[in-house]
Amino acid sequence: MIFSSTMQPSLHFFTPKHQSLLQTQSQLFTCKFIVNPAKKTVPRNPLPLLSPPAQSRSSPHPEVVEPMVQRERSNVLVPQHPNYPVHLNRFQKLAAVALDKIETSVIMRLEKNHVLPKMVDPAVQISGNFAPVEECPVHHGLEVVGPIPACLRGVYVRNGANPMFAPSGGHHLFDGDGMIHAVSLGLGNKASYSCRYTRTSRLVQEARFGRCMFPKPIGELHGHLGLARLGLYMARACLGLVDGSHGTGVANAGLVYFNGRLLAMSEDDLPYHVKITGDADLETIGRFNFNDQIDCPLIAHPKLDPVTGDLHTLNYNVLKKPYLKYFRFDKFGRKSRDLRVDIDQATMIHDFAITENFVVIPDHQMVFKLSEMIQGGSPVVYNKNKTSRFGVLQQNDVVGSGIQWINVRNCFCFHLWNAWEEISDTGDKIIVVIGSCMNPPDSIFNESKDTFRSELSEIRMNLRTRQSTQRVIVPGMNLEAGQVNGQYLGQKTRFVYLAIADPWPKCSGIAKVDLQTGKVTKFMYGTWRYGGEPFFVPEKKQTCNRNGNEDEGYIMGFVRDEKKEMSEMVIVQGSSMEQVAAISLPSRVPYGFHGTFISQEELRRQVI
Repeated sequence: MIFSSTMQPSLHFFTPKHQSLLQTQSQLFTCKFIVNPAKKTVPRNPLPLLSPPAQSRSSPHPEVVEPMVQRERSNVLVPQHPNYPVHLNRFQKLAAVALDKIETSVIMRLEKNHVLPKMVDPAVQISGNFAPVEECPVHHGLEVVGPIPACLRGVYVRNGANPMFAPSGGHHLFDGDGMIHAVSLGLGNKASYSCRYTRTSRLVQEARFGRCMFPKPIGELHGHLGLARLGLYMARACLGLVDGSHGTGVANAGLVYFNGRLLAMSEDDLPYHVKITGDADLETIGRFNFNDQIDCPLIAHPKLDPVTGDLHTLNYNVLKKPYLKYFRFDKFGRKSRDLRVDIDQATMIHDFAITENFVVIPDHQMVFKLSEMIQGGSPVVYNKNKTSRFGVLQQNDVVGSGIQWINVRNCFCFHLWNAWEEISDTGDKIIVVIGSCMNPPDSIFNESKDTFRSELSEIRMNLRTRQSTQRVIVPGMNLEAGQVNGQYLGQKTRFVYLAIADPWPKCSGIAKVDLQTGKVTKFMYGTWRYGGEPFFVPEKKQTCNRNGNEDEGYIMGFVRDEKKEMSEMVIVQGSSMEQVAAISLPSRVPYGFHGTFISQEELRRQVI
């Protein structure tokens, strides 16, 4: 979560030392997507980490840690008794016992008197196929039905939340520890699978204690008890029981492969570099600060320009201005832009878009106010007096002063799928944005009586008149999580591939939408079968003259058969929307978030 600077005076009840600590721990607060999964719970035990954490570094040869390994154990998720690390001195152990007593006897007892909303109720959020799973070492020789297309030689990876320890209070799906699921596709129709935790600093420290030690940004940090949880964390940090200086993020949302590195991302921390081994396993190298060029969290949806190879991304600050910054790195990983973007208050900015010459940044009505916590509410607030708008920033702007803000009323886009530039009949430059607009705007944070909608929409903004128009492309259908052909990101595209989010929040199929005609071609998973984000892989590399058809390629993603209790990866042809192959997976794959595909050619250039 992010808090507005106008609320900073409300920190007067903390000591100066605590205020400083709160600012240094600002990564704890992040905004994420609220969902209400099914009610069948699949419990499990926490999995210990067996080796020391990777240190924060960005040298050419960082320390490589051993991957976590699986242990035999029963299938019960239970809170663990405190396990105090041996490095603590006597005073620290006594303080740890006292703070644990405060947590269990005061905070948790008070929390039990409150009925948790569904979006933060562990019995709802960690249930069915949203429940966590154990790590799975590499399994080779998977059963494959149908031919795997030759263009798919490489590794498909998908990120998701997978809490290692039972929550002691509220828990939202997005609070879980990051776990990456990987399917390697090779010659001879061969496939392998593995899944591993991303070894964040937070996860490694909690593993030493055998329980949750950091507050959960969405599930716990709201109301007076949220402030109590925050105070408990700060006390533990002041006593040296936990250390937030190496980040507090969970790395569970996005994945991007850039300049030879697979980066696991969530907007509450720096990215984590994860290595794909020669045996198709996953190893966490450590936090990645782009070779000491940045020291702040980045959002989970960076944009990779297919023409220049540049990586565009954003950072938002929790407590102080600038609330928003824009970064750009060239294809060699060198930072070429570091601009502040002036906005009046901290705002939920989960995603953005790029065109050939511009960066398009949403500034919507979901904002953050610490005062709401003091008054007993959530700091995530739907500001009905604020008008949604988009900022259009030229990529060659070196100071950020030339950004143009254009109002787009009644618009809340959690994800943006693409954007491009057009010239109108009168010669005006038009910015076209394609995204999924959600209503009500705060329904992903608060329970609402109104029907949830996430409709694919087109927004057109005139840079001369600063006027905008908006239209729904596919009315009456919830479309969320997806993408266009990545080779045309920032350019005009005809097709977008999205998950059919029905019954919400599950996804029953894939929709290929023709943006010119509005025609929808569906691939449905079948009865009791649900998936997630579809990822499009082009069949051929296209040059700037765009030879070939945009939909020549394949869509891949995980599917769970809830009746047969089986998981698989399906491969669908992009042009026909018909399945060409399916790979049976050796263990359950929970519903997750975002993924990417890394070709064999790209893996050969991986930074080891």
